[in-house]
Amino acid sequence: MQKMNKAINSAWISIPKPNPQARARLFCFPYAGGGAFEFRAWAYVLPETIEVCAVMLPGREARLREKPYTHLPALCESLAQVLAPDLDKPFAFFGHSLGAFTAFEMMRQLRRQNHPSPRHLFVSGSRAPQLPNPETPVAHLPDHELVREVRGRYDGIPNEVVENREMLELLLPALRADFMMSETYVYAPEAPLACPITGFGGRQDRSASPEHLESWREQTRHPFVLHMFDGDHFFIKNARRPMLQIIEQSLT
Repeated sequence: MQKMNKAINSAWISIPKPNPQARARLFCFPYAGGGAFEFRAWAYVLPETIEVCAVMLPGREARLREKPYTHLPALCESLAQVLAPDLDKPFAFFGHSLGAFTAFEMMRQLRRQNHPSPRHLFVSGSRAPQLPNPETPVAHLPDHELVREVRGRYDGIPNEVVENREMLELLLPALRADFMMSETYVYAPEAPLACPITGFGGRQDRSASPEHLESWREQTRHPFVLHMFDGDHFFIKNARRPMLQIIEQSLT
């Protein structure tokens, strides 16, 4: 890739560890309210043969002043244009929670446009897309109720953010938009993917049970493997190294 960041149709790709000699790329899609920063440390755990490409979405981090997306099809259409020139090496997608849906729909978008397909899909902390959403919608709630519901379900907003009004106000627009994107998502049946899928889950995660994760098996014509780790919805923070070892083995 020639640039650290590029913007096309309001969608950027942030590359924390550019490496022209890398043999594969791992594109990482964030959870609701998350950003590219969550994946930057991955570049220093995975070998140099795997280039970590963290997706930076509008409304957060360096793109804080941009309007976040609220509908997944529009986001995927834009991202496909950004990614297309950089699919010149073997690549894989990783997504956690909402990011798993984004990665999945991105794969189908690329397939519809006859672009190269990922060699592997890694999904984490998410039910399979064909399953109904069991959660009550929260995107429409007032700020304090939205924060309370998100913390109760996922414990995903640190106390230091909740207690800092300025930080919370910076987070809320992207968080609300991401939940709207999740709650308006409508699954449409298509042919299974032509690559393996690996699932990751937290044993104490109430939002993505092993049964929810196992249902990803229906979305591929190739092998599906599920790995469970101790932890809640954000088990990926504590299980990072063993999870990345599995990703490395799958890609190399």
